[in-house]
Amino acid sequence: MRPQIPTHTSLISPQKAVFFGPKLAAVALCVTLFSGCKTSAPVAVTAPPPPVAKPVVLTLGQNRTITSDEFFDSFTKNQLSSDTTQRTDLRGYLELYTNLKLKVLAAEQAGRDTTEAFREEMATYRKQLAQPYLTDKSQVEQLATEAYQRMQQEVNASHILIGVAEEALPADTLKAYQLAVDLRNRLLKGEAFNTLADQFSADPTARQNGGNLGWFTAFQMVYPVETAAYTTPVGTISTPVRSKFGYHLVRVNERRASRGKVQVAHILVRVSPSSTPNAPIEAKAKIDEAYAKLKAGESFDAVCRAYSDDVQSKNAGGKLPPFATGQVVPALEAAAFALPSPGSLSAPIQTNYGWHILKLIERKPMESFAELAPALRQKVVTDTRAEVLRQATLHRLSRDYPITEYAAVKQAVFATADSSLLQGKWKPAITGAASQPLFTIDGKTVPISAFLTYARQKQAPHREGAPAVAPSAVLEKLYTRFVGDQLLATEEANLERKYPEFRNLLAEVRDGVLLSQVMEEQVWERSMTDSVGQKAYYEAHRANYNYPERVAATVAVAQNKALLDQLQTRLAGNTPYALRRSAPELRYEKNQAILSTAARDQLFDVLVAMVKNPAYVLEVTGSREATEADSVSANRIRNVVKYLTTNGISLSRITEKDLRAFRPASAPASAGAAQLARRVTFTYASTDKMDLARVISGTATDALTLTEGLFAKGQNPYVDAVSWQVGTQTKTVGNRVAQVQISRIEPARPKTFTEARGAVINDYQAQLEKQLLATLREKYPVQVNENELKRLVK
Repeated sequence: MRPQIPTHTSLISPQKAVFFGPKLAAVALCVTLFSGCKTSAPVAVTAPPPPVAKPVVLTLGQNRTITSDEFFDSFTKNQLSSDTTQRTDLRGYLELYTNLKLKVLAAEQAGRDTTEAFREEMATYRKQLAQPYLTDKSQVEQLATEAYQRMQQEVNASHILIGVAEEALPADTLKAYQLAVDLRNRLLKGEAFNTLADQFSADPTARQNGGNLGWFTAFQMVYPVETAAYTTPVGTISTPVRSKFGYHLVRVNERRASRGKVQVAHILVRVSPSSTPNAPIEAKAKIDEAYAKLKAGESFDAVCRAYSDDVQSKNAGGKLPPFATGQVVPALEAAAFALPSPGSLSAPIQTNYGWHILKLIERKPMESFAELAPALRQKVVTDTRAEVLRQATLHRLSRDYPITEYAAVKQAVFATADSSLLQGKWKPAITGAASQPLFTIDGKTVPISAFLTYARQKQAPHREGAPAVAPSAVLEKLYTRFVGDQLLATEEANLERKYPEFRNLLAEVRDGVLLSQVMEEQVWERSMTDSVGQKAYYEAHRANYNYPERVAATVAVAQNKALLDQLQTRLAGNTPYALRRSAPELRYEKNQAILSTAARDQLFDVLVAMVKNPAYVLEVTGSREATEADSVSANRIRNVVKYLTTNGISLSRITEKDLRAFRPASAPASAGAAQLARRVTFTYASTDKMDLARVISGTATDALTLTEGLFAKGQNPYVDAVSWQVGTQTKTVGNRVAQVQISRIEPARPKTFTEARGAVINDYQAQLEKQLLATLREKYPVQVNENELKRLVK
């Protein structure tokens, strides 16, 4: 994980450290300042005039002074914080600010700012803070706005790719370009696009689709191709467009307004590429059976749980995340967007995953730019637009930091490239000359050795089957990248000088790191580990730790009384509670008991359900047809149970039921009836009444909820609404019906140390911090310039 960046603009109470952790508490001290810096554009300034003595508002000890500007700047940022609980008046803030600066001063006096660990931590934070300054923010905003505008439309386009490597020699690049121009001329004269795509395109899918890219929108193609698709008129062909893959000819077939997003639920019957020859037939029969049940009126959720092979969605009613054009396979996308209204069902459709039935949940229009802007800004700096941003930044920096190249030296280095570079095994022969300058940047010499080290680290084997390249061209590309990296490194090294905002932010971070170290040692860690101190504090303040009167209650809350009645009826039965939830049955060939690959896939769903629900118990029921051996059904059960127990399910959670020679009463004596007899089925139950409530609630998570515990006044509105007496009471609160069963009443009493320990740690922590500050104020006397403070208050 990336480390959090501690700053200290927003001041937080020390008690929060118990719940958020020491480091995070220090981070919270100044997160507002960092957030503000990330979104504001850096402004370069000229060299400042000779320093003028600034008025001092605060002095700590003999020689630590805080100027009015420093203090008032911190106060202003605190007032602008989105966390209103941290705001205070100027004098109140001075107290908090003084306490913080005393802790930082103590850390400095202890030499904490000179340790290797401190330097490493600051280097990490500095790297993070520098990133916004190394990107052209105006260009990020421009690209984000452009992407949003493009997202208003969807494009259907085709392309022909003439492959040529980025590192290709000029002659090869020119040859590819000329071929692209020739093909465009042939297309303009009327030759069929799909025919030429099939003959010439380096895109391997062109053989099947004639070069058609389907429907897409922003961020779904490499940026140059996307730009051509959005700027070329419908029905026309672009001029050759260069990408890292080569030259593209893009024909725009059609455009349409964005359809927004659609959310569907699905039932998936998976067909594995490695499945048996009968598997596709069985899958089609299974999806048709599921579709028939839906058409007969069975609920989608129930059919989904029984039939779907999508482990991730089946127990959530088959819900998939909302998606837009180009984000799922075309057949699924077309069927989803064709559904007319919420609740509509599709007929079974086939994709490369298997067979699906879709149910429309909702359509969603595209979000506003304000809602999407943060995600768009993140995308433009990570997709293929990132290179556009890099080049814009390098162009700006090349004006700030002059580069002087030594052409003869550079060419001599390029001449050392050989075929080993294409294998990722290049070891240049330059030895004594490695210290010679290759170029200078901002007056600093960069030696040959620095580039050679870089090239050895960055070299990679040339992809097999890719267009041929020259080793010298590959090395030249690495050199260009290296020069760009050196420009960025030079800018990063000069950030404090160029941008006062960055310099101030880094100082805030430094203080935050030192603050966290002092608080960690003196307060947070001690308050958590000093059990003797905790107990002593508890004994001295026992009167502060008490339980009010409470009731032990079970609270069931539902949308209507019928759901409550259903819950009570089911709870009145024996445990474990029957859940009326099952898994798809396993079917077997005659005389077979070994688990097939398909059966293992289905059984994996059962395993997942048992792992995710530790209170579940499972009944495994096996049967055979009359002509099979007596042991077959038992062996089927045994193999299933072995699979589950081998994968961590306790045998105590499984019951076995052998029906032996079984034939459904409703089935005639036929091959179909025999097949139904050759199976293993699963039935779930649970020892936890919460599971029962969740099953009754179904996919509507708030239809029925069940809560148990000890409740004081004000902790649960439904408990507060009934009389506090043992028994069951039903009460309507708002639009919800609640049934509150009170089993006992707990009178008010003092908390034991164990019960109060969390609150004791909080309070003990506050005491330790108070003691620390008292010691620091004695060691570093605090002097406030009252006249200057009064001026600031005005």
